[in-house]
Amino acid sequence: MDIRKIQKYAEILIKIGINIQKGQILVIRAPIECAEFTRMAAKYAYEAGAKEVVIQWGDELSTKMKYLYASDEVFDEFPSYLKEFYLSLVRKGAAFLSISASNPELMKDVDPKRLIRQQKVASAEIEEYQNRLMTNKNAWCIASIPTVAWAKQVFPKATDEEAVELLWEAILKTNRIDQKDPVKAWEKHKTNLKKSISFLNTQNFKLLKFKNKLGTDLELELPDNHIWLGGSEFTQDKVEFIANMPTEEVFTTPKKTGVNGIVYSSKPLNFNGKLIDEFQLTFKDGRIIDCNAKKGLDILQELIATDEGSKYLGEVALVPYDSPISQANILFYNTLYDENASCHLAIGRAYPSCIKNGENMSDQELVEKGVNFSINHVDFMFGTSDLEITGITQSGEEVKVFEKGNFAY
Repeated sequence: MDIRKIQKYAEILIKIGINIQKGQILVIRAPIECAEFTRMAAKYAYEAGAKEVVIQWGDELSTKMKYLYASDEVFDEFPSYLKEFYLSLVRKGAAFLSISASNPELMKDVDPKRLIRQQKVASAEIEEYQNRLMTNKNAWCIASIPTVAWAKQVFPKATDEEAVELLWEAILKTNRIDQKDPVKAWEKHKTNLKKSISFLNTQNFKLLKFKNKLGTDLELELPDNHIWLGGSEFTQDKVEFIANMPTEEVFTTPKKTGVNGIVYSSKPLNFNGKLIDEFQLTFKDGRIIDCNAKKGLDILQELIATDEGSKYLGEVALVPYDSPISQANILFYNTLYDENASCHLAIGRAYPSCIKNGENMSDQELVEKGVNFSINHVDFMFGTSDLEITGITQSGEEVKVFEKGNFAY
């Protein structure tokens, strides 16, 4: 792999994804397998004026050992030093870059109840940190680079070296690093996404109807004063950043109690290191009232049972079937990539920024607007090549939004 392209990717993540500001702290969370790339990104951050780069290393094999062998009470505790780590840095206005590159089936032998218990206590202890990211008070970005375990899952017939090379090629291409001027390519892409956002916000749909041959037949109501977002976003200090790289989606929040019908998944979901595949969810008045899956049903049920908000949706995202990631025809087993190849929904928490002035509202005000709260925000894919989406305006007019899997306008 051309090291210059990898360097350009690291630079793009810092300068466009995070858009690090002079004097700002950057926190990078990365697996130890990604150390070389992480140091590369840290160097670009310092060169761009970062005050300090704080690196939080992760070792998923050690984490798995903890979930398999640690004392049971450990999963109802959250270390005070970690709470102080997150809260002190987020309050200082730090930006957060996360490298997502886990082995998709790492946790398949772990009791899912332990994973959920740890997630619940962590969410409660660092709620302020999560709220600040969800409301764009701090810039954040999620990106990926290959690890051997992940690459072998994606390309099982290749050797370790070949698999990593193939995954690097896919990552660099979908992030537009293969183009002559990646920065210019990203600027053009952001402009194109804004066209879709403008169309959807101008229409101000009351609800959307989804249908395809898999069996999806879903009506999804949108709350008053909802806002479609996508591509780049802005912190409350007006710093532009891109939360997901790559990104192909435009998204908003559904009305919590306004979802009815059935939706079928079109790609596997990797949740807490376990795969859920070929599943379906049935909704009534926003609530999931039934579910099934050919693989990972117990994990799906645990996800839905996490808390009350996990029985409802927090995001609807539109992605054309002919997006670059979809056209790559690769199942990444990584939600960051697979969600950007397909229309998707998210179980759990909604983004307050998807409601006009939502980032300045109290939790109760957001609830009254139909916004869902949960410790989860788990995207799953349902887009297909034959997906049809019809928007219903406030006056009852029908507008074709998607036809044969792509935007109809």
